[in-house]
Formats: sequence, structure tokens, C-alpha cells
Amino acid sequence: MAFDHRKYRPYAPIAKPARRWPDQVISRTPDWCAVDLRDGNQALVKPMSVAQKKKLFQLLVEVGFKEIEVGFPAASQTDFDFVRALIEENRIPDGVTVQVLTQAREDLIARSFESLKGAKSAVMHVYNSTSTVQRQQVFGLDRDGIKQIAIRGAEWVRHYAQQYPDTDWTFQYSPESFTGTEIDYAVEVIDAVNNVWQPQGGQKVVINLPATVEMSTPNVFADMVETVIDTMQQRQYVRISLHTHNDRGCAVAAAELGVMAGADRIEGTLLGNGERTGNMDLITMAMNLYSQGVDPQLDFSRMKDIVEVVQEVTDIRMHPRHPYAGEFVYAAFSGSHQDAIRKCLARYDEGDIWQVAYLPIDPADVGRRYEEVVRINSQSGKGGVVHVLERDYGITLPRWLQVEFSKIVQGEAESDGGEINGARIHQLFNQHYLSIRDGWKLQGYDLHRSDDVVEARVSVAGSSGMPLRVLVAKGSGAVSALVNSLALELGVAIRVESFDEFSLGDNTASNALACVRMQIDGNMVSAAALADDTTSAALQAVLNAVSGIAEARSTRLAG
Repeated sequence: MAFDHRKYRPYAPIAKPARRWPDQVISRTPDWCAVDLRDGNQALVKPMSVAQKKKLFQLLVEVGFKEIEVGFPAASQTDFDFVRALIEENRIPDGVTVQVLTQAREDLIARSFESLKGAKSAVMHVYNSTSTVQRQQVFGLDRDGIKQIAIRGAEWVRHYAQQYPDTDWTFQYSPESFTGTEIDYAVEVIDAVNNVWQPQGGQKVVINLPATVEMSTPNVFADMVETVIDTMQQRQYVRISLHTHNDRGCAVAAAELGVMAGADRIEGTLLGNGERTGNMDLITMAMNLYSQGVDPQLDFSRMKDIVEVVQEVTDIRMHPRHPYAGEFVYAAFSGSHQDAIRKCLARYDEGDIWQVAYLPIDPADVGRRYEEVVRINSQSGKGGVVHVLERDYGITLPRWLQVEFSKIVQGEAESDGGEINGARIHQLFNQHYLSIRDGWKLQGYDLHRSDDVVEARVSVAGSSGMPLRVLVAKGSGAVSALVNSLALELGVAIRVESFDEFSLGDNTASNALACVRMQIDGNMVSAAALADDTTSAALQAVLNAVSGIAEARSTRLAG
């Protein structure tokens, strides 16, 4: 069998019985560094042009990122030109620091500093791989040999920074493939780099711990982060950064647990674009914090615009169920979900703590409309159908009609096999309940009350060439009087089973809705009507209900 798990071995966890991170809660946002323009860009089939990079850089600034990795200028002329354009065209706002990546080689480091000439502040990010497999199979070096690469890289960074004294420099070091490196050795290399940079003397330093390949469960990664923090020298003088990849689908979880373990800073990309399965998704992690009442200090209120720009420059379409940003993430097709959402939204007032079933955040916070929340297909129930009518047309239905009409909509959805929009639902409601048959349109009414009896004169429009009909009868109310008149005229037994009236909102052309369910010679019939006043709506609803039975009876007699 080719699919053979025996070729793999489990990732060895760290013996750490006194771990502290599981008891921590993230109560403040970490520092963010967006690496879309470097790590994200290198993973694209067609890397971004300078114009596309400028557009994405501007978006990152508008969202609120204060640290942005803008490229690998020593490895790409396009990246070099882009970095120069940002500086020479004064595109980097005050308070925003750009970062560039370089391997720990002198010529590449020198070229990287050259690209940043004139920047007010910048991060020089140097790395070399420290993992066991790369030491043994790629470089053919022992521990000390790899450590010397890191030390020389740190020395070159310090040396070339002195040639550009007008820039406020931060030095950053990454032991690439940290998750494949023995933890004690990773700390040994980090300490050796810090011994060169001397952060305790005031040099700003970031130590970045990359899960270049995600190899373990997030809790093991958190143990590794906490162990580095506990055992490294000069911890109090440096920022600990994380750069998690998504090979196991847990990049966000690993980053969150890493922050709980003491990390100060997170690198990632919008929507998680990156090598293989991608980088840590900055939108997901930031919005996770937002949903817990923590200010992420990033603005995703224009989520649709953000997604459009990212899709345009990467030429990668976002999954419709991508967390917080996907087309369907605030949509409910399930009937029970729709009913719960409708009831919760009806109770929610602006300024309340958000507590709405099935919606972890208010869709409006990311620029989404409530119209997108409830969507109807064959799995939907009465709650969803009712919500759409209320939301789009201001029509409220009594419970008995909700149940009846939802079955009509479900049947239509099953027949069609797809989603039914609000316009089609409204059309079905008109067709089955509101439509007025020829010869049965209310033209007017005259009511007179004497004691407990109402005398009603109801004028009904005839069809072309037919005279106006006037129905006269008495009853306990206008509806009762009209029912009595129709029963007498048609010679049928009519009993009203349910009757409900509703006042409509300002977004509708009519002011009142009446819904009636009647038993006519043993047949159950439902109808509804819209009108300017409740009495007109009630009388028309009765006419609509009776007209179908009357026409069917006339057809049988004619036959």
C-alpha cells in the first residue's frame, strides 16, 4: 500500500510540567507585522508588479499596520525597485516601519541596507536555517558551523547599519525552521546573536520564532515558545515575534497560544496567503481578538474592499467560507439557525453587548448587511422565510401562516434545487395569498353599528362588462358581516378559523396587512391582503379566500 503512515514519526513534545501559558488570557493585542509583500508574494504563481505592491502597501497602511515587511530586495530587482519607490516617493507614513528580509550573507545584507537608504525607520530581518535536517542534509555543517553563520550575519548587520546613521534601525533574527530545531540549540544561537547586537545597551531587537513548517500541535509550539522565553538571555530587552505557517491547518491557533506563552509580536498575511498551505491569517487572528472585546488596533470594517484588493493583486480567490471574510460566513440556511437569529436580532438594540445566536460578531462591523445573514434553500424553515419577508418587505406573518407558507417556499426550493432570493419569496407570497381574482376586488365599504351588530355594505368590482356588486349583511363585525353575506350568496358554509391584522412599517406602500384562514364547505383556505387601512385589508383578505372556492365551484357547475 503506497499510503503508508509508517514512514513518519511523531513530533517529540517538550517535557514541561510547569507550563504557565494554559492559564493565560489574551487581553491586549500583540504587535502586528504584515508580510504579504514578501512571504506572501514569493508564494504567488505570478509575483506582484511594483504597481500592485504599491496598492497592497497602501491598503496595509489604511488597515493600520505599523510594521510591514516589504520585500527581499537583495534577491529581486523588482523588490529593490519597490523599496526605493516607497522611500523616494515618500509613501511611508510617519509611525510606519518597513522591514526587509535577507539571508546571513554579507553581499545580500549590504544590498538590503542600500535599498533602505533614506528610510526614517526600518527593520533589518536576517535569518539562517538551524534545523537538524538542514544542518545535516543541506549544509553539511555541525551545530557550531551553523551558529557561526548566524553570528557573522549579526556582525554584518551591525556593521552596515553604522553606515546609515540617519535611519532608526531595528535588528531582527530568525532561526529559520525553528520548529525543526532542538530547543536548547535554538536558544544557544539566539543568545549568540544577541551577544553581538547587545540589546541591553539600547539596540532594538526582534527575535522571531518561525514555524517555517508546522510540525506539531499548537500546544507543543506554545511550550517551545515559553521554553525559549524562560531560558534565553536578555529576554527583557527584546521583542519575541512568531511567524507560523499553516501546514497542519493550525497557524492561527499556534500564534494565539504562542502569544499566551509570552510572545509580543505576530507576523502573517491577509487571508493567509503564503508558501504551501499559507501563512498565519492576520484577519482571522485579529478578528478573533475583536470578537472577545479586545481592540486589535486594525480596522477591518471595509472587509469587502480589503478582500477585493487582496484577490486582485494575488490572483487567488478566497474561499466563500473563509473566517470573517467569506461570502457565506454570516449566512444561515438551516431553519433552526434562521429562527434563532431572527429572534435574537429582534431583541438587539444598538449599544447592547452582542449576543446573537450563530453570529460571533455583528456582520455590520465588517461592512456586511443583515440582508446577507438569512438565505433560503430547501434546508430553511419558517424562521428564515419570515425573516426575509420582514427584512425586505416589512411583512409580518402570524405563526399559522408562517408554517403554511414556509412549506410552499421549501417545495419551490426543492424543485429548483438551489437558493431562493427575497424577490422570489415575495412573488410566491403574492401568488398564493395576495393575488386578487378578476371580479373580486374591493371597491369600497360602508359600516353602520347598532348595538352589537354591524351592518356592512361591501362594493366589489366586477370584471369587464359586469356590473358592480354590492354585498349587504349583518354580523358582529365587518369581517363577520361579509362572511355571512358571501355564505348566503354562494350557498356554502363558511367559518373563520384564524384572523390576524398587522400594521406595516414605513418601508411598505401599504399600511396594513390582514391574514385569514377559513373553512369553506370543509376546505381549508388561507389568504391575505394589503391595504391602506385595516378594515380594507381584512375585507379583501376574505374576498381573496372565498374567490378561489367560488371560481372552482363555477367551473364544476359549468362543466
